[in-house]
This record gives sequence, C-alpha cells and structure tokens, in this order.
Amino acid sequence: MNIKRIYNLENLIKKQKVLVLYGPRRVGKTTLLKEFLAKTKLKYKLDSGDNLRTQQILSSQDFSLILEYASDYQLIAIDEAQQIPNIGMGLKILVDQVKDITIIATGSSSFDLAQKIGEPLTGRKITKTLYPISQIELLAEHNNKFELKEKIEEFLIFGSYPDVITANSRLEKINILEDLINSYLLKDVLTLDRIKAPKPIIDLLKLLAFQIGKEVSLNELAVQVRLDIKTVDRYLDILEKAFVIKRVYAFSRNLRKEISGKCKYYFFDNGIRNALVSQYNALVDRNDIGALWENFIVMERIKKQAYEPIFSSNYFWRTYDQKEIDWVEEREGKLFGYEIKWGDKNIKEPKLWRETYDNAEYQVINRENYFEFVA
Repeated sequence: MNIKRIYNLENLIKKQKVLVLYGPRRVGKTTLLKEFLAKTKLKYKLDSGDNLRTQQILSSQDFSLILEYASDYQLIAIDEAQQIPNIGMGLKILVDQVKDITIIATGSSSFDLAQKIGEPLTGRKITKTLYPISQIELLAEHNNKFELKEKIEEFLIFGSYPDVITANSRLEKINILEDLINSYLLKDVLTLDRIKAPKPIIDLLKLLAFQIGKEVSLNELAVQVRLDIKTVDRYLDILEKAFVIKRVYAFSRNLRKEISGKCKYYFFDNGIRNALVSQYNALVDRNDIGALWENFIVMERIKKQAYEPIFSSNYFWRTYDQKEIDWVEEREGKLFGYEIKWGDKNIKEPKLWRETYDNAEYQVINRENYFEFVA
C-alpha cells in the first residue's frame, strides 16, 4: 500500500530558496523526495550528506568548488543534510550565487540541521516537518472515518510509522518497531561527542514512557537515572530536537493556584513508546490505555496544526488543588481547553478555568468526537 503524504514538494519549492524538510528517521522523507524527483522536469542532482566528498565540497566555503558542483543543475537535493559540517554556509553560497537554483535539504535531527542552517539562511529557507503517518493522510487516501475508528487499537499500540502501517502482520509490526528502536532511534543523538553511551538515554525514555500525561520532575528523573539535573535537561532537549519526544509546558498567568514551570512529555509515536517498554499486548490487557489515548490525540493534533496549518501555542493547565485540563491552545487571542478521555464518563469543566479566563472555551475529546479534533 502506497500512502500519499500530505506535502506536495512541487508546491513548496521556490527559486533562490532552500526547502528544509525535517522529520524522524524512517518517517518517509527520502521516499517523498525521490517520488518528487521522479516526476519533476527540472534537471536535478540528488546527493547524500553521508557522502564524504559531498561533505568536503559543501562545507569548504570554496566558491569556485561549490559553484562547479552545482553547475548546469536547476535543482540540488541533499538527503541527510545534517551530516554536512557548516551546511548552511554551503547552501547560502548556492542560493546567492547560482541564478534560479532550487534546493531541497532533508534532515532527521532538527537540533543539528537548524544550528547549521538557521543563521546563514535567514530569509532564504522554507521549513516543514514530516511526521509519522497522520489520520488526515489516511482519511484522504485509503479509509473513511468508520474504518479508521475500527483500527484505533492498532494506532494506540503500534503507532503510525509508514512501514508499520503497511506491515502485514502483528509480528512484522513488532519487528519493525524493534528495529527502529535498536538501529535508528538514537542514531543522531549518540553521534554527539558529549554522549558516549545509550543506556542513560534509554533509561530516561523508559521513565518518560510511564509518565505520559503527568508532570515530569527533573529532580526525580535525575535521581533514577543517576545523572545530574543539567545533563538530564540537556538529554531531554536533544531527544525533543531529534523527534523522539515532545515537550509541553504548563499554562499560567502567574495566579497563585496555577502550577507553572512544569512540563509534560509525549512521544512522537505510540509505537516507539510501546517498543521502549516492550508492551505490545492488547488494550483489554493493559492498564495504560488513558496514557496511550492522550499521547495519540496530542500528536495527531500537532500533525493537524502543522499540516493545515493552525497557528497555536500549546500547553497544559493544572492547579495545586488538582484541577486540570490536558491540552490548552492559545490562538487568535482566545484560550481553548481540551480534556482528553478514553472513557465515556461525564467530565465537568473546572470552575476555576472559566472564572479565571472568561474568554476561554472547554471541550472533552473522547472516542465519539475525536476525529474532528485530529483530522
């Protein structure tokens, strides 16, 4: 089954601009790029950041060498561009010096690629993130809402990576996820000079896997993984920028009852989360359904925000006396609070929420109405 992705690169590329396509490893960036190149009428060069000669050329800042490299091409495509030192300067030279050039650069680690591209390409780049397959993409191409709702258990357990969705059996899905964990998940993270061993990172991720939807204490994490707080914070930042986890901050207007300065963490994909803790059992045999459901809804909402797009700042809201709202969006001058629940129990809006923010809205997202929220 070929799943058509949301992005049409033909509509995103522009002359004298670099299209930067971020996303986790194995999410389909290279496939999307090659499918576009197979159809384009532009004369192109496809190269890889893993190629040592390409690294030497594009990191050299040698105008003549870089311009010779791109000579006679209308489009330069660099896959895994984060592997190239000072890639931003090399691409800036191309954009500024080659008339009508178009450039696409893909990268699986935004922390690395952004640092190398951000400042040199100010005003010269278009940035997009490709996520694991979204409900929007599945609805558009292969399913209706009823069919997708019938498959909700698969999404909660095995996630939405392309290879997982197209796998033919439960065992094949598990094998793919195990391979993702062992071969790809930490590849970018562990290439950093300051990180020498995977065990502390894996231990940290496993702790986060059991705290989805809960406030995370850096002190507690540091004690359990036997690292100092600054190191834990740095690891969390790197894991987020490597598209493994997503950090959400607490919303507060500095009222005494509101918790501030806290964070919650979600996984970019449910399957990755479950693979980390080796839990692939059916929902009927699990005690973490609420956490899986919240993780799924949050990440599908983030995909929708990116793809439509919806411009929003995202938070959670909680008070010291345990009043809470799972997901808060601040957009268009208003607040929108969403409580995410797997069960059908009637949930009352926290009284303090409306009393404190008179322009705020509130809605419960459950199995009956979630589709309008994520697709």
